Amino acid sequence: MQRIRNFAIIAHIDHGKSTLADRLLEFTGAVNLGGKMGQILDSMDLERERGITIKAHAVRLNWKAQDGETYILNLIDTPGHVDFSYEVSRSLACCEGSLLVVDATQGVEAQTVANAYLAIDHNHEIIPVINKIDLPQADPERVKKQIEDILGIDSSEAILASAKEGIGTKEILEAIVKRIPPPKGDPKAPLRAMIFDSWFDNYLGVIILVRVFDGKIKPGMKIKLMATSKEYEVQRLGILTPFPKDIEVLSAGEVGFIIAGIKNISDTKIGDTVTLAETPASEPLPGFREVKPMVFCGLYPVQTNQYEELKSALEKLRLNDSSFFFEPETSAALGFGFRCGFLGLLHMEIIKERLEREFNLSLISTAPTVRYKIVDKKGEYLIDNPSKIPKIYERIEEPFMKVSIIVPEEFVGEILKLCQERRGIQKEFSYITKERVLLVYEMPLNEILWDFYDKLKSLSKGYASMDYEFIGYRPGELVKLDILINGEPVDALSVIVHKDKAYWKGRSIAQKLRTVIPRQLFEVIIQAAIGGKVIARESIAPLKKNVLAKCYGGDVTRKKKLLEKQKEGKKRMKQIGRVEIPQEAFLSVLKVE
Repeated sequence: MQRIRNFAIIAHIDHGKSTLADRLLEFTGAVNLGGKMGQILDSMDLERERGITIKAHAVRLNWKAQDGETYILNLIDTPGHVDFSYEVSRSLACCEGSLLVVDATQGVEAQTVANAYLAIDHNHEIIPVINKIDLPQADPERVKKQIEDILGIDSSEAILASAKEGIGTKEILEAIVKRIPPPKGDPKAPLRAMIFDSWFDNYLGVIILVRVFDGKIKPGMKIKLMATSKEYEVQRLGILTPFPKDIEVLSAGEVGFIIAGIKNISDTKIGDTVTLAETPASEPLPGFREVKPMVFCGLYPVQTNQYEELKSALEKLRLNDSSFFFEPETSAALGFGFRCGFLGLLHMEIIKERLEREFNLSLISTAPTVRYKIVDKKGEYLIDNPSKIPKIYERIEEPFMKVSIIVPEEFVGEILKLCQERRGIQKEFSYITKERVLLVYEMPLNEILWDFYDKLKSLSKGYASMDYEFIGYRPGELVKLDILINGEPVDALSVIVHKDKAYWKGRSIAQKLRTVIPRQLFEVIIQAAIGGKVIARESIAPLKKNVLAKCYGGDVTRKKKLLEKQKEGKKRMKQIGRVEIPQEAFLSVLKVE
């Protein structure tokens, strides 16, 4: 164990985490890129395109240090977005140290702060790495000062590096060996291993990645997953180098994978403790919690005959993502579909994009919503769809987030105005440097959901960064806003809004729908209503056939008779006619200002 080092790389999005991981793999001889595609640990096309890590990975590296000893370095890669903060915390719990990568041109950002504090909470030895020093606008000394002033981390021994050019890679490997402590644990104690990732293989079943804290595990042993109390027999053990390699034993301090014929990925929960069935540990490893979806939306196939294909695609995606949830639902406007739950907006985007790309589906998604808490005579319960709100209730509570924003001083005024518009409560305003300000707000998740991040980026010309965490439910003056087309409510367009914003929201949606719903042969009336009270109304004029075209002069009574006949026909058509709502109508609701 003295020659094992377990470490993670933490960074803000696009600060060079995946590129640095590539350099470490290449420098230790684990892979030979030789001009081939980079981002070895980012296996999905989406990860490469967006420049983020979506799934956690682990890789074992061998490094012969300057002291002549060969060390085993376990790099536990972490997801790189705020939606996956729980997975990041579990990956960090499996390590003793972290490389804190900061861009030499951009400096400390909001997620740098959040991830650094997570690492500090796990008592990590933190090694600051200032990346991209090869760029002409790099200012390492300014970034060093920021690391000390904002994070309180000593940066006197910070390593200057360029992951792209390979500068500083050897120094980073030596620092890992010298500064990160070896893992602690008793190989003779009852087995305790933490699951920090899992995925489904068509031939092998669920493969789980674990860090062993105590005890040993060998093929043939019977293991127990403590959160679900399920028992399985270990068939194979292995390590990733990054390619799978079978081994005979995983001991305390080591990281590897277990194959045990597990059929259902929902049994292998991130953060759960693996122990032996015969001699179980007295208590699980700390920090486990159930991952619950925060954002919900309906997914419907554009072509109704693709329903079964969509169901099959969702089931396949669920095999590799236990945090994703779905259940069937029916909409009067959209037909049969599924109500899906996600960790956040990015998670929602990724799932929708994967469904369309990998399974060749055309989908309509309803406006994203959050989970509200309803309090009535029956008690408290959560709902994820506005259509499920009962007619009589005591109050609605909404989820609140603690939002941390780092922004250059010149844009502070605009950002403060934006946060106030979104019902934010200011908790902190502090200068972290002469030019940069840290703002901390408590804000409803529903207000962040729509376009808050896009607005933040555009108002700050791309310089602001944001991080958020869930802090609980709070009561609010919330109402259900229904959209009616010719008197019929369209459940997929219903939203829950704050009472003060209901009028302009209803008016904006009605105006937007008027532009995207095509004209019919009868008048279409669009209404926004709260309960039985209509608060906004728009109408789409009918298409008219010129029935008087055949009248060349003649008696006026004949013309009146033809117009009356047309009017009666339109009235009858309005009673039986159905307005087809195009996909753009549902998308337009998302873009309402």
